[in-house]
Amino acid sequence: MSNDCPFCGIVAGEIPGRIVHETDDVTAFLDANPLAPGHTLVVPNDHHERLDDLPEKLAREVFAVLHQLTPAVEAAADADGSNVAFNNGSAAGQEVPHLHGHIIPRFDDDGGAPIHVVAGDRPELTEDDLDVIAEDIRNAR
Repeated sequence: MSNDCPFCGIVAGEIPGRIVHETDDVTAFLDANPLAPGHTLVVPNDHHERLDDLPEKLAREVFAVLHQLTPAVEAAADADGSNVAFNNGSAAGQEVPHLHGHIIPRFDDDGGAPIHVVAGDRPELTEDDLDVIAEDIRNAR
């Protein structure tokens, strides 16, 4: 737990939260600043800032809760679909430095865009560029 982390405070019961799912390892609650009705956050109970800080077993548990709750959130919000995503690091838009997955209900007429727009303009990459990036990823694991 981190003393200055609002998500740790919600998990510990020190900060009010609309909790929709809770286990010994993972908690899910409604986002206090939702992008849509039913916008839900899924967090590991222990404080981890980024995906690469998360132990693999706990990562499986977080994803299992995302998998379980996504259809429930969509049904509760009467949504046509959802975006399920992580903002991993401040450069990616992570505002609270406690790892959290978003389930954002989406509606046919909500005026939103696909997740591809979050990164801005698409880079111009050659086949060689893609080959080098793929090799770098394989080598970094």
